[in-house]
Amino acid sequence: MSAAARRHRALVVDDAEGIRSFVASLLELRGYDVDTAEDGRRALALLEGGAAPDVILLDVMMPGMDGLETLRRIRELDDAVPVVMLSVVGKARSIVSAMEAGADDYLNKPFEDGDLLATLDKVLERRALVGERDALAAEGAPTGDAVVWASDAMRAVRTTLEQVADTDVTILIQGESGVGKEIVARTAHELSPRVGGPFVKVNCAALPAELLESELFGYEKGAFTGAAGRKHGKFEVAHRGAIFLDEIGEMSAPLQAKLLQVLQDGEFTRLGGNREVKVDVRVLAATNRRLVEMVAAGDFREDLYFRLNVVGVEIPPLRERREEIPLLVDTFLRRFSARYAKPVQPLSDELQGEIDRYSFPGNVRELENLIKRRVVLGREDSILAELREDRAHGRRGGAALRELIDGLAETAGDVPLREVGRRVAQEAEREAIDRVLQHTQWNRKAAARLLGVSYKTLLHKIRECGLEPD
Repeated sequence: MSAAARRHRALVVDDAEGIRSFVASLLELRGYDVDTAEDGRRALALLEGGAAPDVILLDVMMPGMDGLETLRRIRELDDAVPVVMLSVVGKARSIVSAMEAGADDYLNKPFEDGDLLATLDKVLERRALVGERDALAAEGAPTGDAVVWASDAMRAVRTTLEQVADTDVTILIQGESGVGKEIVARTAHELSPRVGGPFVKVNCAALPAELLESELFGYEKGAFTGAAGRKHGKFEVAHRGAIFLDEIGEMSAPLQAKLLQVLQDGEFTRLGGNREVKVDVRVLAATNRRLVEMVAAGDFREDLYFRLNVVGVEIPPLRERREEIPLLVDTFLRRFSARYAKPVQPLSDELQGEIDRYSFPGNVRELENLIKRRVVLGREDSILAELREDRAHGRRGGAALRELIDGLAETAGDVPLREVGRRVAQEAEREAIDRVLQHTQWNRKAAARLLGVSYKTLLHKIRECGLEPD
């Protein structure tokens, strides 16, 4: 069986027979091979006997050897296998201890099928990336993380991170979507004294405001309909480590106020609760929006902005770091060839030439997806056609913008300077939106992600600019 088709194997460790059976049945239906163990000693016996799971689901509360001790023993046997802890409500300290001891993630019981599967997908993907990175390093090839620091601009960013490595200051990372903000945040954590603690990521744009609040700060039993028990938020899980708030610009005003309290006092209340919870967490934040402009427009709290921006890091787009592109291409070719069991085939001169001329509005993420398609498809014709079409469309858009500027120049003095700026900005915005929509084949959700705006904002802009599919 090829590596691409290999079934994942899971080990489910729980003293409750009902939980073991339910999880095993669910995973088997999803294509997993599943082993089960009723306690920690049985799980360790399976591992010592040669069982090689790709992921372990481990209950925190078990008689005899509990989940934490089992986790420590598992890490002595295998420090790489992903472990997801299963926690009952009200065991926040146990979860924090588990994350510090090397757990990869956790789920609160009872959990939804979708939450379990999404968590497993996440930790398995993370493990695959680590394995690929280690394989590349063993071959002497640069890894994706290392390549990000290959340009002068990014080496300057890393120098800044190293200068504040021994402090707990908040860092605000700004840059377009796909430039590598998460890698910068993880590097800041890895350089800090908190490296032994958890690194917890939360995407503030992925959830509505009310769900984001419960995700960050947790909730008490009865806080809302369906809140059957207490849930501990990501801030508690990140205790003694770092929390990475991605897309912080999408956070609602009430949540901004609550976050400000955590930054000032290191404490908060759970949703529906009145008891203060104290945490020791370093906050790293990122956004593809201009927070200074949001502050001026009243969409982001000025006091929170200054609290977050103790150290500000601006990541330039890939088009300004073009020396990284050949290294990234080579890294992604090796990574995806290994992942999908394909031979490493260098790009043709034709495709390499198109890449050299392309501006990559989606930055590193767009280049990564392009190379992934090239490896999986094994051919280049559709990719070449898209790059050429995008480049040709970009020339037409540029011509329209130049035409507007030339027209304004001919009537210099007749149009106020403020109006000149408004018209040019509007046409430039229209060109950018049109180009990204063409690139995504009018997939509006994908275009909104690339442009760094909400789906609702993009729909409004499409109407405002009078854009429609070809």
